[in-house]
Amino acid sequence: MRTKFDEQLNILNKELITMGALCENAIGNSAKALVDGDSRMAESVWELAARIDQKEREIEAMCLKLLLQQQPVATDLRVVSSALKMITDMERIGKQSADIAEIVTLENIKNTDGTDDIHDMAVAAIKMVTDSIDAFVKKDAAAARAVAEYDDVVDGFFNKIKQMIIVHFSRPECDSEYAIDLLMIAKYLERIGDHAVNIANWVLFSITGNKEG
Repeated sequence: MRTKFDEQLNILNKELITMGALCENAIGNSAKALVDGDSRMAESVWELAARIDQKEREIEAMCLKLLLQQQPVATDLRVVSSALKMITDMERIGKQSADIAEIVTLENIKNTDGTDDIHDMAVAAIKMVTDSIDAFVKKDAAAARAVAEYDDVVDGFFNKIKQMIIVHFSRPECDSEYAIDLLMIAKYLERIGDHAVNIANWVLFSITGNKEG
């Protein structure tokens, strides 16, 4: 019985890695669509978001089956319940990536100074998502805590972009639609970082029984 449960937990880990990879692609494609001005790339993010939704439902069903059909001990309960919480944050990451893609299709933002910072901010957010999932699979509490600390990098990019937009608004030739859309994209990426921190905190709960943050 225990061997079967362990096998199912391994499958759960693989499914979480797959869902995490979809989230990484969604964030990356939304940022690339912005930098390249590629509406077709933006549309691909919506498809990825739909796949993330489907993967959430599949993993949720798997977790509930584990809880109902097996006899998990306390540690196993923490792992499975943490996975259920994590996929909720991952699904929201997919939605926020799709929201970024939708803004890109409005074409109010061209390849300007701010898009380089958005790209770097997206890379930092992707790192947080990747590292949080890896921490879960490897049961690495230190790596999970490092994700929470790395959120300062994403917040730093957000503050930099916000200050740039404040300067932009002070100019007579201010393009308000550009500024507002760029700020919204930065805000979505900041929220994605927050979701990655949530995932990392659930990883800590699955390992230690305490949810930090």
